[in-house]
Amino acid sequence: MENRCRFWLPKKKRFCANAPLQGSQFCGNHRPESEEIRVPCPVDPSHSILQENLVAHVRRCPFVKQTQALQTQPFYKKGVNSGMDEAREVKERLAGSNISFNKPLLESSDMSSSEKRDAIYKMSVVELSQLFGKIKSIHSTFASTVLESYAIPEACRRWLSQQVERKLPFQEKHALQQASILGNMEAIGILQKPVNLDDVGAFKTSCSEGSSDDKISSPSVVEFGAGRGYLTHMLTNCYGIKKVILVERKSYKLKADRSLRQEKGMTIQRLRIDIEDLDLHAIESLRGPYLAIGKHLCGPATDLTLRCCLSEQHSQNGEARQDLDSNMKGLALATCCHHLCQWKHYINKKFMSSLGIYKEEFHAITWFTSWAVDAEHGSELFDALYHGLHLNSISEVQDSAAGIGGAEEVIRNMKALDRAVLGFICKEIIDIGRLIWIKENGLEAKLVKYVPYSISPENHLLVAKCSNHI
Repeated sequence: MENRCRFWLPKKKRFCANAPLQGSQFCGNHRPESEEIRVPCPVDPSHSILQENLVAHVRRCPFVKQTQALQTQPFYKKGVNSGMDEAREVKERLAGSNISFNKPLLESSDMSSSEKRDAIYKMSVVELSQLFGKIKSIHSTFASTVLESYAIPEACRRWLSQQVERKLPFQEKHALQQASILGNMEAIGILQKPVNLDDVGAFKTSCSEGSSDDKISSPSVVEFGAGRGYLTHMLTNCYGIKKVILVERKSYKLKADRSLRQEKGMTIQRLRIDIEDLDLHAIESLRGPYLAIGKHLCGPATDLTLRCCLSEQHSQNGEARQDLDSNMKGLALATCCHHLCQWKHYINKKFMSSLGIYKEEFHAITWFTSWAVDAEHGSELFDALYHGLHLNSISEVQDSAAGIGGAEEVIRNMKALDRAVLGFICKEIIDIGRLIWIKENGLEAKLVKYVPYSISPENHLLVAKCSNHI
């Protein structure tokens, strides 16, 4: 114990195991005087270093070689899917007008959750009431767009009952979500229903293994935000997919990759890259039809993925083009973490703007979405969600706006149930805008609640089929 750092780690319920610095009770990471002089690494901000060691660290940071190697890849294109920044939007609005704009325009930056909250608290009660009114009006107009579709396919029944041999960890709630994603893909027609079940639990397609017809009919799969690749693992195991590309910017342990590579005829490629920088059409190994999938694409990752897959569907003026022969057969993207969404990246700013929702109000809506997952998901909330979303507190705020102090007080006095329901409403509005954008690109698309709230409150799935792959 004498040779350990004296910094207590509450989660691990023990002291730090590192050796202390000479003349100190703490290691270099935990000595109190070092906290003020630690700075994020300029190569990878996910870790920090002492400011005095910054120059030396950059020379030996393990992420330097990784970043340099990535930048040489043909599919790397910095910010290709990031979306139109605020400066470019202003320039385009001013183009063709008689207005001159000579001041430098800065790119819009992401807003943190605390910045969104502070902006909302600065609203007057009248402004907050008007925003609540817009949210209610928008949702009442488009609520019927969101469908219920909890679809567990027969192809996954044996897998879910754990009758197939696998070495990966099994958690029922995640397995049910993965199965329903595949079931909705099968229902819309972008996955072919398997015919026979072989001896080891993997399904055979209608074409014989190794035949040329099988290679043609079986699409590749690109999983965005793949994490450990468990969604792809179920997909390949149950539907006989033999070529997958996993896109994930982080490194994970306990990945499904090893198990996938052991399957006969499987081709797997993992790309450690941010979706924002991925030029999908420059991946040399991705030829022919493919499916785009993703489970819990956090915040703007959904928008980045849609732009990554469908950017070629747009002409230079931003209007949809129907004459392009895209190789994408379809997509299934489960959205989540709407509180992280950013106006800069959002795929359908045109839709929001047409409803009177601009940058500031959009960020407020994203902040409200956190109430959906923070709530106590008891029977009262589920009853309110299943029998129609109602916001009694909003009506009360609108009726008595003049007599209440400020926006912060209004929010703090809202009923917990109404806060949760408002969160779910805002999540739906954000995803409805994405659905409309997909349809404008000529795809047959649906927004569904693919699992009950009791399994996961993050239960929205965008599923779509391209018309040229019917």
